Amino acid sequence: MTTPIDHLHSALRSQFHGELLRPTDAGYPSAHTIWNGMVARKPGLIARCADELDVQAAVRAAASTGVITAIRCGGHSLAGFGTCDGGMVIDLSLMRQVSVNSQERRARFAGGCLLGTVDAATQEVGLAFPAGVVSHTGAAGLVLGGGTGWLTRMHGLSCDNVEGFRMVCADGSVVRANRKESTDLFWALRGGGGNFGVVTEFEVKLHPLKSVIFGSALCRTDDVHRVLRHWREFMPGAPDALKWGFDFRLAPHDEAVPAELRGQPVASESVIWIGNGQAGRACVDDALAVGNPVAVATEEIPFGTLQTMADQAFPHGNRYYTKSGYFAQLDERVVDLMLSALLTIPSPMSQIELTYLGGAMARVGAGETAFGDRSAPFIVNILGNWKDAADDDANISWVRKLFADLRPSMKPGVYVNFMSGDEEDRVPEAYRERWDRLVAIKTEYDPKNFFRLNQNIPPRRRDS
Repeated sequence: MTTPIDHLHSALRSQFHGELLRPTDAGYPSAHTIWNGMVARKPGLIARCADELDVQAAVRAAASTGVITAIRCGGHSLAGFGTCDGGMVIDLSLMRQVSVNSQERRARFAGGCLLGTVDAATQEVGLAFPAGVVSHTGAAGLVLGGGTGWLTRMHGLSCDNVEGFRMVCADGSVVRANRKESTDLFWALRGGGGNFGVVTEFEVKLHPLKSVIFGSALCRTDDVHRVLRHWREFMPGAPDALKWGFDFRLAPHDEAVPAELRGQPVASESVIWIGNGQAGRACVDDALAVGNPVAVATEEIPFGTLQTMADQAFPHGNRYYTKSGYFAQLDERVVDLMLSALLTIPSPMSQIELTYLGGAMARVGAGETAFGDRSAPFIVNILGNWKDAADDDANISWVRKLFADLRPSMKPGVYVNFMSGDEEDRVPEAYRERWDRLVAIKTEYDPKNFFRLNQNIPPRRRDS
């Protein structure tokens, strides 16, 4: 019996320039896996697009056959939206072209690029694009959801640095969105996620940067309150060039860590100064001198090195589950809850990330982009990270319990890139007063909700 996937495959086969992979094909086993090992789905067809024409053909064919379709760039979606069961995956991983104009400090990169792909091209000329912190992350998904990272305080979110998009719509047509063309769509794509189409090209601003001052240390739990009191009072007036954050976790079994602290709860500090120079080194050293830190290290490193430092901590195939939220203020009770959670943490790879935002990203007007709340400076990400499926219940329960304990102290809002796949009810919370405008734009560009495997903004119903 012929299935919709069979029809779809037949419709594409004669006009497709890339690769079409079915479950019986040799390349399928490696092609169908994604970063989050918790998400084990088996699409009926993977369409690895070679170019924009392939994307158009795949979208048109899938829409005409009614086959559910996922869009994949790097496959890093925490929620697992880059795949599906039985349907089609439009895979952009063959589309990784980057062109850099060093004089204008601009770059164009294709929709399948990883952060590392972009970094490699821009660092050749001493420029950087503000993005995330794991180089094998897909650039498109990160940018469309907002994009936080090392340069957020200095240069804003990733989406704040986009000058234009080229997008394939649900009907297969191509549209450009920038400050002069399709301006509503340009607004929506800066934070609204993959709800509106397949972005095949990004035009972005770049910033001069070759190296940073990087410092790290471990803070014992009995010293954490004192350090965080200083931190929360210092950061509102801190230079934009300084980023200082904490990971609550178990100390690694490393030679640089005192033996009695290995495997014990700590707050791991990371401090960077964007750029180099004595003033930056002094600022990093001052931050790491607060309290009685151990395993203190400071060095000047290439920006490219900084961008790959977290890669090994978040490998493909591990199992990931997250909850996230914002705090307008950081009180002692919240800190106590996070420290107490470390006593029952089921995986030594899990962590509670606490970051102070502010800086350039907070100076972008609330209505200038679709990205959610910029007013709450503290963001927490409870990141479960483990290897064995037998440990799923313990790790998911740990994340959920800590989030439930912290939730009453949180301000409404959530960063969509940190959301898991079971948080559909929080999507309106992510956008709040921007919701109605986003729904209207979704209705214009994707009235049948073809692009629905995402933190979904549904279109208005035809009878409404």
